[in-house]
Amino acid sequence: MLLPGLLFTGCAKKTAAAGGPATGGQRQPVEVVQVARRDMVESLSLVGSLAPNETAQIRAEISGQVRDVLFDEGQRVTRGQVLLRIDDAELRAQLAQAEARFHLAELNLKRSEDLTQARSMSQAEADRMRSDHASAEAELQLLRVRLAKMEIKAPFDGIAGARTVSPGDYATGSTPITTIDDLTRLKVDFQVPERFTDRIRPGSAFTMRAQTPAGEIRTAGEVYFISSVIDRTTRSSQVKGYLATETSGLKPGMFANIDIVLQVRGGVLAVPEGAILTTPAGPQVVVVQDKDGGKVADFVGVQLGLRETGLVEVAPLKPGALTEQHQIVASGVGALVLYPGVKLEPRPLRPEFRIGN
Repeated sequence: MLLPGLLFTGCAKKTAAAGGPATGGQRQPVEVVQVARRDMVESLSLVGSLAPNETAQIRAEISGQVRDVLFDEGQRVTRGQVLLRIDDAELRAQLAQAEARFHLAELNLKRSEDLTQARSMSQAEADRMRSDHASAEAELQLLRVRLAKMEIKAPFDGIAGARTVSPGDYATGSTPITTIDDLTRLKVDFQVPERFTDRIRPGSAFTMRAQTPAGEIRTAGEVYFISSVIDRTTRSSQVKGYLATETSGLKPGMFANIDIVLQVRGGVLAVPEGAILTTPAGPQVVVVQDKDGGKVADFVGVQLGLRETGLVEVAPLKPGALTEQHQIVASGVGALVLYPGVKLEPRPLRPEFRIGN
């Protein structure tokens, strides 16, 4: 019956020799760090794509045979510049007929006014002359508008894309002639999950990162549009933003990584993530306290807040239980054998585990 007791005593001796929990005068070596206040930023990383400030696909409003192409692919064009002319010989002939009819209508109207004053024409006949004059004038204006549309012009300053027609081709309203892109500033288009949409507003700042043949390009941007609709398939909402500066090397259509700021909390208590001990009673940190000329462990319940890389915001459940004057066990608290009152041997946190302030 003495054998189990002997076995238990032997195991206890082996545990102590292997570096078990500190007892008596022994102290538990721990790595500690000072609690600090800092600004914590909550951000969201997303993937988007770049787009030009404005883009327009150029088409003919009136069908006809292409007579002249007046731009080069990749050329910078200005607003109102003629890009293409469609054969307008038939419209010009119709315009000449309309001008002749309008001239005759003007003469008839003048005669009717003279005859009306001389009471040699009925009022009904005079009204018909005025109607004919107005109709001829409207027809003339319509043909002039149609004739103007035979010259296709650039809607804004930009870069002309590839053209799909040549002189002699027949262009219709469904024929894409070219595309004009305004690259004076770029937009970025991305999707934000629905649970974050209420924390993004016009004016929210973000950082855009994109890979180019010359390396990574990083620039700031600002949100200007948030869709009011949640996509049922992706459960996200479309968001658009402008890049703050014009950066060479970026092109519409490129993929971009977006880091957008959701909120900033200033001057909060922050500790390394490795200092958080998860217990059935909730998250805790191990605070180093002075007692009888030595250092002992004290467990403080905390509420977790924002997280950054390697850091987490904490707020003590009891006011004053955790302040900037305290040191905490900062590394491996889940693997150490710690309990309230255990004697500690504090050591500075190793450089590889330190988080920049």
